[in-house]
Amino acid sequence: MKRFTIRTAAALGIIIIFSLTGYLTILVAGSTMIDEKKLVMPSATRLVDAEGKEITRLYEQNREIVGIEKIPKHVQQAFIAVEDQRFYEHSGIDVKAIGRAVYKDIAAGGKVEGGSTITQQLAKNVFLSGEKSWLRKTKEAAIAISLENKYSKEKLLEMYLNQLYFGHGAYGVEAASRYFFQKDVSELTVEEGATLASLPKAPSSYSPILHPEKAKERRDTVLSLMEEQGHLSAEDAVSLQGKTLGLNVSKKLDRPWLYSYVDLVMDEAEETYSISNQELLRGGYTITVPLNQEIQKKAYEAFQSDSNFPGTNNEAQGSFVLLDNQTGGVMAAVGGRDYVPKGYNRVTAKRQPGSTFKPLAVFGPAMEENLYEPYSLLSDSFQTYAGGYAPENHDDRYQGQVTMFDALINSKNAPAVWTMNELGIEKSKTYLEKQGVGVEDDGLAIALGGLTEGVTPLQLASAYRVFPKEGMYAEAYFIDSIQDRNRKVIGEREQKESRVYSKQTAWNMTRMLQHTVSEGTAKDGSYSGDLAGKTGTTSYPKKEGAVMDAWFAGFTPEVTGALWMGYDHTTETRHLTAGSSYPTKLFKAIISEAESVPKTAFAVPQGTDDLEKPIRLKALNDIHADYAFEPLGLITVSLSWEKQEDPRVEYRIYEKDGGSEKLIGKVKNGSSYDIPFSNVFSSASYKVVPFNEQTNEEGKGTPYVQPKIFSGM
Repeated sequence: MKRFTIRTAAALGIIIIFSLTGYLTILVAGSTMIDEKKLVMPSATRLVDAEGKEITRLYEQNREIVGIEKIPKHVQQAFIAVEDQRFYEHSGIDVKAIGRAVYKDIAAGGKVEGGSTITQQLAKNVFLSGEKSWLRKTKEAAIAISLENKYSKEKLLEMYLNQLYFGHGAYGVEAASRYFFQKDVSELTVEEGATLASLPKAPSSYSPILHPEKAKERRDTVLSLMEEQGHLSAEDAVSLQGKTLGLNVSKKLDRPWLYSYVDLVMDEAEETYSISNQELLRGGYTITVPLNQEIQKKAYEAFQSDSNFPGTNNEAQGSFVLLDNQTGGVMAAVGGRDYVPKGYNRVTAKRQPGSTFKPLAVFGPAMEENLYEPYSLLSDSFQTYAGGYAPENHDDRYQGQVTMFDALINSKNAPAVWTMNELGIEKSKTYLEKQGVGVEDDGLAIALGGLTEGVTPLQLASAYRVFPKEGMYAEAYFIDSIQDRNRKVIGEREQKESRVYSKQTAWNMTRMLQHTVSEGTAKDGSYSGDLAGKTGTTSYPKKEGAVMDAWFAGFTPEVTGALWMGYDHTTETRHLTAGSSYPTKLFKAIISEAESVPKTAFAVPQGTDDLEKPIRLKALNDIHADYAFEPLGLITVSLSWEKQEDPRVEYRIYEKDGGSEKLIGKVKNGSSYDIPFSNVFSSASYKVVPFNEQTNEEGKGTPYVQPKIFSGM
């Protein structure tokens, strides 16, 4: 008997040792099959605005990871009731459930019930294929036991609920909640949680959208199971089963108006923050962007109208970008009229900027270098420069001299090139580099935007923002900040500004460009607020009258933007039939319709002198000259003329006696001049000439006339 007891004890010991060894072997085997990286499930990246409002999602799988603490207990209970009622009692494998399933399978003569636990399902879905074999089931069991040994029940349930597929592209309980009910999972009611719990077994068959009656039947079954397992009272279960499915399905609309902007966000994430496109689609990031959805959508819609694009056919293209003056954030970006994801984005495509380059390459730098002022006179004549370069004015008219102001607002080519020659090409290129539009070219054609490669609309808008920003440059951007899936900020925009122009130069340019819009080449279209800007047109050299690139670049006190039109490849049969008037009108139309763009006026920056409006001299045609008798026997010559509207006009009085001519007086804002002690027998004659103090120029004056003698003398 004693020997039997010893043998029994030894046998039990051996069994225990083998059991422990087997268990440890299973743990080791299971752990070797667990790749921790696979537990990091792909989740959607959210693009949100500054207020945190979701704009769109980027994903391979539409999933948003949610912590177990945010999933209500009644939702957890619904899944446990239908999938694994003994979840909190077993250690990964439920022997009772397996036995029950085997018994029912044998009784039914086929497979009718599964015995897999939630942990086993997690193991299969994350680490294994869908292969049906004993080897796969063995691996599943080993991994499940290892997972139970490594993670808490709450963590396992969290991972399980986040990886489930619910149909209609929704992965995870949070995405499913948003899709079927348009609410966070934390807001789900008991019956809504039961509806979701009914789906993973057969998402298509039980879809509440495709098969509502079958879905309700399945949901009611889940509610019954919850009642049987003590999660609901019988009264509550019956009451909830009487409710409809109560769906509020999210209408997932295609948003082509966002395509080009989203791609630019993805490009910046990769280039600036080293987050690849693939990682962005699965990493669950939250990206805050400066997008203005109203403007983005209006710009996209305007681009769909053929009437806005003057081409030889309806395939003319365009691009538009708008920046926030305060931050430099890109509020809108349209990369083409028919842009497709990962397509040819014309926001970042280089084109010839034409005359939009004049403020950046010529007139801004010339003022900053104190070479010329807005009303300085520049040469306006046809000239040939080194290398035979001979620029022509677009209308083939030359005035000899013209102010910088008029050269800019009328977009004259000859004065721009002449000024560039005086400034120096290298000096100009230094300023272009500071404004983010550096070029490799070395010729005077830079003044007119004649470049080898050109510049992008995004670059041009960033450069023009220097003027409303009082001379400061900062590169435009698409991302304010990036948070990882744990809501930790991993990237944030750093505002790096550098000075290009003084506040005075920037303001002078603003005023001149404002006049370009009100009375110059950019006057087409209408806008009720203050707008400053410049047009640009480049011709297609192989066909008379054909236009290759048409531009408008400009700014209000709040926003700066650029709009380009043209063909990707211009030919004799594919070209624009009109120039910059079209992008000018379209730019104004877009920002006019946008309620989020205030229609305000420019304000003179503190410490800056305002730029006077130009003095426009009119010809003086008539002068009246009379002798008048004054007291004490004095004789006075009285001159009078018609005063011009501008009170700043000065009038110069000249006397001619014999062959000599001399200036004898000046009158500011007047219409008469007296010459006392005159000799009635003198042969002197007089004329009046208007004078512009801004330019030190005289206008067309009156002819010389001799005074008349009053008959009463």
